[in-house]
Amino acid sequence: MRVNRKAVPVLALAAVLVTACSNTPPPPVVSSSVPPASTTGKTPSQIVAGVDDVLGGYNPHNLADSSQVTSALSQLLLPSVFRQKDDGSTQLDKSLMKSAEVLSQQPFVVAYEIRPDASWSDGAPIAAEDFDYLRTQMRDQPGVIGPAGYRQITDLQSREGGKRVEVTFAKPYPGWQTLFSDLLPAHLLKDAPDGWRGALASNFPAVAGPFSIKSLDIARGEVVLERNERYWEKPAAIDRIVLRRSDQQTLLAALQSGNDQFALSRTTGDGLKRLGDLGSAVKLHTVARPLVADVLLRPVSATLHDTQVRAGIAALIDRTKLITEGVDGGPSSALHADAQVQAPSVSGYTATIPPGPPTAPDVTKAEESLKAAGYTKTAGTWRKNGKALSLVIASPGTQEPYASIAKELTGQLAAQGIEVNPITPQPRDLFSGLLAMPVAGGIQQPTGDSAGNVGIDVAVVPQAVGGDTASVLASTFGCRLEQTTGTDTTKPVVPGNSAGFCDPALQPSIDAALSGSTPIAEALTTLEPELWRQNVVIPLFQLADTLAIGSGISGVTPGPPMVGPFGSAVNWTRGPK
Repeated sequence: MRVNRKAVPVLALAAVLVTACSNTPPPPVVSSSVPPASTTGKTPSQIVAGVDDVLGGYNPHNLADSSQVTSALSQLLLPSVFRQKDDGSTQLDKSLMKSAEVLSQQPFVVAYEIRPDASWSDGAPIAAEDFDYLRTQMRDQPGVIGPAGYRQITDLQSREGGKRVEVTFAKPYPGWQTLFSDLLPAHLLKDAPDGWRGALASNFPAVAGPFSIKSLDIARGEVVLERNERYWEKPAAIDRIVLRRSDQQTLLAALQSGNDQFALSRTTGDGLKRLGDLGSAVKLHTVARPLVADVLLRPVSATLHDTQVRAGIAALIDRTKLITEGVDGGPSSALHADAQVQAPSVSGYTATIPPGPPTAPDVTKAEESLKAAGYTKTAGTWRKNGKALSLVIASPGTQEPYASIAKELTGQLAAQGIEVNPITPQPRDLFSGLLAMPVAGGIQQPTGDSAGNVGIDVAVVPQAVGGDTASVLASTFGCRLEQTTGTDTTKPVVPGNSAGFCDPALQPSIDAALSGSTPIAEALTTLEPELWRQNVVIPLFQLADTLAIGSGISGVTPGPPMVGPFGSAVNWTRGPK
């Protein structure tokens, strides 16, 4: 039985769900209905943090919205069942939950008990409908982060007025504690204009954390957060947190003057040196992000469907130059991603990349592979049946480091006789549209040419890592159920991942790792060599930011692995470090 709660009217909400691509002028933004913190009789205590940008798009479950600010706001404003500890383990967040436990193994059922006093800032209780909304969207929507576990859920029952949730899975799922983080207010979003695509596009309709939004100004690049006076748990020690966009020069000056108490920034090698020159007054930490920059050679492309063509393209790529261009001397320089599934910052990480391509280019091997696929090089251009070998390379808008990597990759392939058409669609269009084109007979089916849709052959994009390793494996390389159980291969189906990869021969091993019937280390021993052989995902490096903590603040730490500092913000104070 599905949750069937009656929707709260959403007239005040529509304003916040502004689509990134609509031709219709958006309604005015309406912030969540939380009164500002009282400042009567005193100046509010404030902490200012410098960040790279304050972008539109704040849904923490969408790859398109991945950013420092999205991660920060989700930790400050949204509730989660479990949170990560500094040692990397997970613990129940008792500010939201009374309990979460496995009820049975066969079938695999987990029961969640939500605190009676846990509620959204508009007064609506946090309840089963929020769990069900997130589960449904994560199962069905393209371009989401970590959908594999949600796709295992077969039933979700609401009990005790929505404060008890019983979730049934198709198979045992050891990674269940990674689910239901950053819950969203279903009563406001499920019937809102533009649905999931517009969710948190420009603001938060309601919050359920220690802070609330006082103002969010994308043009000025500033978010002002104030203590949430309706939060039922421990109140924040500080009155206000300001996230402010800063370039490297402004950031350095603000830290040095004390106008900014800390900064979280994507730094270059030069930026790191200049931060170091500030001396001992500024403490520097590397904060790895749960993202790896990848090049996807998509097998759903009519051109790259041929394994020999993928092998040829992979052998032409100078991966080292792509990495150098992307990291630009910054902290990611120490985080080369030399495995298909595990992130380099994770404890126990082991490189699995084989010798030869894609470790290093091999023009001779590339020529052998392309010739085996029927191509010949004529007048400096690879052709087959008189038609040039042409590839569409996409990266998400102007986002870095992907734009710089895509430019370098375009130059490399063009120099080797490949025609390249680089495109830079907006991130939401790329992940939710172009990389999610339906596949029929293993080939993507571009539709609506008048809308400008094109089939993507190669994508330079972030891929999510971290958390449960088996879930990362299944989310990155797994098939949708319809791809392996359907009898009609001509029926279009949305691919299960951004790469468009689905290998029915590998799927049983992926499923076994996800259910725990095969230990993940054992599964990767078999799967990693095969994934490298497929030449679909060429990982480059894990993204990382520099956390620079200045004077006049206490309590800020690098935080749990791949999470960052904002989870402890309730305890931050102004004063000596």
